[in-house]
Amino acid sequence: MIEDPERAARTSAAPDIPAPLRGVIAELESLDRPRRMEALLAWADQYEPVPPEVARLPFPEENRAPHCESDAYVFAKDRADGTLDFYVGVESPHALSARVWAAILVRTCSGQPLEQVAQLSEEAIYGVFGRDLSMGKEQGLLGISELVTHAARSRLARRARKG
Repeated sequence: MIEDPERAARTSAAPDIPAPLRGVIAELESLDRPRRMEALLAWADQYEPVPPEVARLPFPEENRAPHCESDAYVFAKDRADGTLDFYVGVESPHALSARVWAAILVRTCSGQPLEQVAQLSEEAIYGVFGRDLSMGKEQGLLGISELVTHAARSRLARRARKG
């Protein structure tokens, strides 16, 4: 079997992101377009709103994802083991892609090494959704990722200052 070199380059370019996220990306990249759409809809069904013990509406503006038209907000809570639990609130009821990305990030980055979460890049988004994203959608998803990586990087910086 001949492997697609572009796919191999994308997958191998992200060896430092959390393993669960790499697994989701590999699975989605292996699907043809109709099956990928089905899988993404299944991810959208797994989206869970931010629990009230984490944050209540109206969410703080500092948690709002930049450039996101879907009114997405990211929250990170420290775990005793030094990792983070992530929560993403998507306030637009029509924001299917944002809900998919939120569900994937929450499930694949929570509890993972901060060094790996801090390595998220746009390539992860393309691995999930493909390269056919509109500019607005792409910018919104990048904004959500930016807040997730910022939380991981700020915890790492705090840890470095203490140590």
